[in-house]
Amino acid sequence: MKPVKDIRLTKNTTIKQLVHEFHESGGFVAKKVGEGAIIFEKMLADKKCVKFLSFPAAIIATGCRGIIRDLIKNKQVDVIITTCGTLDHDLARCWKDYYHGSFEMDDVKLRKKGINRLGNVLVPNDSYGIVLEKKLLPMIEEIHQKKQVLSTREFCYEIGKRLDNDDSILYWAAKNNIPIFVPGITDGSVGSQIWMFRQKHPEFMIDVFADEQELAAIVFEAKKTGALMIGGGISKHHTIWWNQFKDDGLDYVVYITTAPEWDGSLSGARVREGISWGKVAPQATHVTIEGDATVLLPLVVGGFF
Repeated sequence: MKPVKDIRLTKNTTIKQLVHEFHESGGFVAKKVGEGAIIFEKMLADKKCVKFLSFPAAIIATGCRGIIRDLIKNKQVDVIITTCGTLDHDLARCWKDYYHGSFEMDDVKLRKKGINRLGNVLVPNDSYGIVLEKKLLPMIEEIHQKKQVLSTREFCYEIGKRLDNDDSILYWAAKNNIPIFVPGITDGSVGSQIWMFRQKHPEFMIDVFADEQELAAIVFEAKKTGALMIGGGISKHHTIWWNQFKDDGLDYVVYITTAPEWDGSLSGARVREGISWGKVAPQATHVTIEGDATVLLPLVVGGFF
């Protein structure tokens, strides 16, 4: 058996050293963070591995947007699967600021002031729907002149090409030609902008089946696949769903979640459950890390940066 060691911190301790200490300390979630960092580095080092990144929108309203952006900027992921709200927050923050708040604020008063609360992040109307309508509709009009039917991957690429903001996820994905797939494209402000545009231009369409064709080609041709999955829902499910069509499924998985397992939800399902569905390989290297991704994600990937 391997003995548990004490964590030893100094004023010169780096993130990588701290996470290594977590792994050696053998303590609860800290141990899992250490394991996750090791699996993540192995996944990145495997040249045969196609690397998936999935995440929900909420963390893009926080500073974790920068972590996601840098993974894309540094070409450390190959495929992104996310939600429409990611596009909302990434684009809105290109043009306007979000602000610090608290979980205890009076939501009735915030509503009267035209401020939306996302946990302890404040999103004024001017920083969200209003600015998205103002900035996005002209882009959609320009895209429409070029092409009338697009997949979500093509739509994200076309928007990213038109941005001049190196803080943006969409900007770097387009620049590095990393595909972003949004299976729930109508579920957010960007989806509403597309819907509004279609009122006058019904020939403008989003073809989600074109996305599926591209995902099929990626998975069927992959020798190995791995995934860093943050949160559950449609992003996680679309990632593991497609990877069941690759022989035994995913070869590397790091999953961060706050959801409990006992309610039977997909978000709460631990990675090991995916083995029974063929979505994760029986011999896969995997870990489920319980906790807030805004704390855990910088630790898991920070050592590599």
